[in-house]
Amino acid sequence: MRELGACRTLLFTPGNRPERFAKAAASGADGVILDLEDAVSLPDKAPARKTLMEFFVDKKSMFGMRVNNIHTPTGVADLDALVASGARPAFVVLPKVESAFEVQLYARLLKLPLLATVESARGLEAATEIANSDPLVQAIAFGGADLAVDLRAELAWEPLLWGRGRIAQAAATAGISAIDVPHVALDDEAGLRADAARVKAMGFSGKLAIHPKQIGPLLEIFTPTAAELERAAGIVAAYEKAGGNVVEYQGKMVEGPIVKSAQRLLALARK
Repeated sequence: MRELGACRTLLFTPGNRPERFAKAAASGADGVILDLEDAVSLPDKAPARKTLMEFFVDKKSMFGMRVNNIHTPTGVADLDALVASGARPAFVVLPKVESAFEVQLYARLLKLPLLATVESARGLEAATEIANSDPLVQAIAFGGADLAVDLRAELAWEPLLWGRGRIAQAAATAGISAIDVPHVALDDEAGLRADAARVKAMGFSGKLAIHPKQIGPLLEIFTPTAAELERAAGIVAAYEKAGGNVVEYQGKMVEGPIVKSAQRLLALARK
């Protein structure tokens, strides 16, 4: 599996459906999130938790786990089970995060890579603190569906644009990745591609997925093309040859910010 912060797409799979785990891993996604939260009903959470603790008795490099929010009884039970069992998912997804303290609690007890999801007005207000709360936070995700409910807003591009911007800004302050909310319309590939292209332009490095058929389009959009990499390498080489001075490359003037963008693209490709 890629480093969590370099993942272009992560596929959600219900934690109570172990027969789907292998299929999810074969989807082409950079990683799979075995879900104990929204995808599992309350009566099924305890048996699903037991299933995942047994599954993660050995570290699975492809699979992470989404726990329930720490402010709920099921969330407390999830954290207790992870600590007591010694289960080792590749990463842990924290839902509905609203403070840096919540993240620091998991970081201190689990010492695993973390993906913090912001899904409320309070969480959005604290997004910068959440992103910078601990070095184990490798990415921050935009939870648009729950946020729309909390804001009493429509789950659409324009009403949530400013929220996405806050997540992109928070990720940038911490030097970590921003990952976008899943596209919920399964038969809308055009909409999926359009949303992915727009968040990529905003600085997001990936998007969550809820069905294997979403993986191909997302990988296509978030993977740098050979031409993009060639241009980035050319920009860096020309700038270095000029001794760090402003230089012309392919008819355009190249200076510090453009070089940094090219270097970031090349570093992401290496990961």
